[in-house]
Amino acid sequence: MRAILCKAFKGTDALEFTEVDEPCPAANEVLVDVHAASVSYMDFLMSCGGYQMRPALPYVPGTDAAGIVRACGDRVTRFRPGDRVGCGNWFGAFAERMVARESSVALLPVNVDFIAGSTILNTYLTAWYALIERARLRAGETLLVTGAAGGVGLACVEIAHLIGARVIAVVGSAAKAAMVRTHGAAEVVDHSCEDVGARVKALAGDKGLDVCVDNVGGTLFATLARLMGWNGRLLPIGFTSGEIPSLAMNLPLLKNYSVVGVFVGAWMERDPDEAVRATEAIMAWVGEGKLRPQVDRVLPLQRAGEAMSLVANRSAMGRIVLQVRHDLWRQPVKRAG
Repeated sequence: MRAILCKAFKGTDALEFTEVDEPCPAANEVLVDVHAASVSYMDFLMSCGGYQMRPALPYVPGTDAAGIVRACGDRVTRFRPGDRVGCGNWFGAFAERMVARESSVALLPVNVDFIAGSTILNTYLTAWYALIERARLRAGETLLVTGAAGGVGLACVEIAHLIGARVIAVVGSAAKAAMVRTHGAAEVVDHSCEDVGARVKALAGDKGLDVCVDNVGGTLFATLARLMGWNGRLLPIGFTSGEIPSLAMNLPLLKNYSVVGVFVGAWMERDPDEAVRATEAIMAWVGEGKLRPQVDRVLPLQRAGEAMSLVANRSAMGRIVLQVRHDLWRQPVKRAG
């Protein structure tokens, strides 16, 4: 099958569009004919060797995809060949076929095509886990999201808006500011032309931030750590700035706030049943139009390196998607019983 192969941890310079062997599903896995795959910052970071886990070289990058179930392992009970699904794995999505654990696969709503479907699973599940499971975000609370125009950031904006929270989005351009407002951001801070600390302080007021989801790290994290409110929750999700920040621990002590880690991949492996329930709820929201996956652009599979570079340079609004097959709307098979 055709795939993108990463031969060394050197980023996009080590990617090759080539032929590789087709994967074989284990007993608890599903084999999927990939029609589309989305590109995340994690994909780029892993190709550079900078992610917390390293696959054995060479490997096929890509965490999120959508397509048609081709075959199922012996212990798989929730899916059958012909099902339209979104799926995720640590890697393997940038190919004509990929395998995923049954717990990391979900039926696509009938009104969602493969392009949008490829952006859902890990993106929205990360946001769900951060806001609902870890932060316990409540209606009426004030949430700040950095990197709010990216895949996970925008998913956080949407889910928080659905919950009834007031969302402050931090972005890097006027175009991104306009876009995040359409997805539920009540207030927007443009770090390209505004003092983030001063602006957020004015928006949060004396109460401070109830919850902060930080996708960026670096000096921005240090700024926001001083703007948290009493009993707040500060959640580091990623470090797209390339700098992992440190924290003066007197800050959470004085404000009685919590620093809460978010590692959705490990959670999915440790608590797959809960992850499945969350994924099914997310897919229902997408099918009802309550969540609207944002696709920046669609590129052919062989341009995966270009797509990863655009994501790394923060040029994307939402997700960039790689088109693997031409059929982007295969109707689901009719399920009996």
